[in-house]
Amino acid sequence: MTWPRPVPVIGDRTHAAQRAADPAGWAFDADSVAALHAVVDARRDIRRYRPDPVPPALLRTVLGAGHRAPSVGHSQPWRFVVVTEQATRDRAAVLADRERLRQAELLSPDRRARLLDLQLEGIREAPVGVVVACDRRAHATGVLGRATFPDADLWSCACAIQNIWLAARAAGLGVGWVTLFQPADLAELLHLPEGVETLGWLCLGWPDERPPEPGLVRHGWSSRLSLDDVVLAERWPADGSPEAPVSHLAGPQPDAVVAGRDSGADLLAVPGSLGVLDRAVDRVLALPGVGPGTGTLVVVAGEHPVATAHRVSAYPASVTADVLAATRAGESLGAATARQAGLRVVAHHAVSPDRQGDLVTADALTPAAAAALVEEGRELGRELAAHGLVCLGEVGIGNTTVAAALACALLGLAPDDAVGLGAGADAAMLARKRAVVAGALERARAEHGTALGEPLTALAALGGPEVAVLAGLTLGAAAAGVPIVLDGLVTSVSAVVAVGLEPAAQTSLVAGQRSRERAHAEVLTELGLEPLLDLRLRSGEGVGAALAAQLLLTAVRARRTAGRVS
Repeated sequence: MTWPRPVPVIGDRTHAAQRAADPAGWAFDADSVAALHAVVDARRDIRRYRPDPVPPALLRTVLGAGHRAPSVGHSQPWRFVVVTEQATRDRAAVLADRERLRQAELLSPDRRARLLDLQLEGIREAPVGVVVACDRRAHATGVLGRATFPDADLWSCACAIQNIWLAARAAGLGVGWVTLFQPADLAELLHLPEGVETLGWLCLGWPDERPPEPGLVRHGWSSRLSLDDVVLAERWPADGSPEAPVSHLAGPQPDAVVAGRDSGADLLAVPGSLGVLDRAVDRVLALPGVGPGTGTLVVVAGEHPVATAHRVSAYPASVTADVLAATRAGESLGAATARQAGLRVVAHHAVSPDRQGDLVTADALTPAAAAALVEEGRELGRELAAHGLVCLGEVGIGNTTVAAALACALLGLAPDDAVGLGAGADAAMLARKRAVVAGALERARAEHGTALGEPLTALAALGGPEVAVLAGLTLGAAAAGVPIVLDGLVTSVSAVVAVGLEPAAQTSLVAGQRSRERAHAEVLTELGLEPLLDLRLRSGEGVGAALAAQLLLTAVRARRTAGRVS
């Protein structure tokens, strides 16, 4: 006699005989399987986005797919930090810009150029950022499966990312996985506690590209290996081993960003045909201020006791006043260059309201003086913004020593890596400059401790009056939404101070040039900027900024008047 098999009302209702009779019975229908493989095959790393919002219900659906990912020991270690605030996205974009340049410097010249031609992230454009963080605070031995594979929690979070990616693709959304961050920097930005690690930033939004194949394949960066190249039988072969992965090491608001980029989408030209210049034009046209039909070169002058006290310049301090007067007369090299570019010229003398120190024995400025000079610059920046783009120039005997010391404090550089020859120095003077910067750093660190890493503290300790005014100028012009074209090391270090105070200011910056000063390349990398010119200039006075502005204004006009395609 046989009895009916009890069928549970919950859980698995099948039994062994059923499963034996139909081993493939758990499969979905053919159309569902085909749809799954179509989504997997069509998943792409999206870099370009429309600014249109993602409906909250759809966002929740996509995140829900991530939450249904497999996790070792059912630990569910993922945490999804959803970022929509513009200020946070601006800060994240600056971090990614920096790392893009740092990674490029590790490559061979050809690979470096090809990397810099690629758009690698859409942080500013995508309306939503999702940072997948892994909460690793549970001890590995307390999670089933992690005692033997401690990183299995990270793998679980990677599975969640894949689920999000596929669910988004099925819904027509794009996802771009951005790992151009130092993990500690991204963790600090999002206030992640100790023991919670980030797996990068997911850009999420409606794609403004629909690539038929992976972007890096399309751009000739690499090609997909065949399946046979990555499938091994039984064990890793002793002979005929697969080749190791190739290493190429050689020792504004989203709608405005998209609109600026779109202005070149229908040109009768290959996309990105102007290279770095096209990227600069995109950045300029995304800004909300007065259209850059013209602009102003502002040359800010300041005196530095370090020059006379420690003999770090080949020229007497009186040259500062001479060049400032020539600028006002329109006869300095900077003023003459600006005039050829169609720029107005403004000369400004930055004077500290308090006594200045020589860096080595005393702070350059009092905190009150530094703050007052920054505010003076803000006001000037707001005034100049009414006339179009703002080009920054400077003059000040000894200010490359000041800029090098400030760069060391803000970027953690060693004096030997930051101090350059300046104007006309010889080997003995270069040695004195290095000793002065080293001594100034030692004193400032002893007096200010970790606070020296804060922009205003560093500015007061190791800066100067024109550096403070230039930082304020950057903030004032950026607040007005106009492009700011940087010149050499001094203006660029001033911009680092400004971005440290208000990170969103970085979106207004254009690097006019990379000078011969040793620290300048590192400073531009810190700002996440690629220079338009690399002419080994030493002139100061805004010459490089004026030359670059002429190039930039020409490209903007060309973008607006060139032939279009329908």
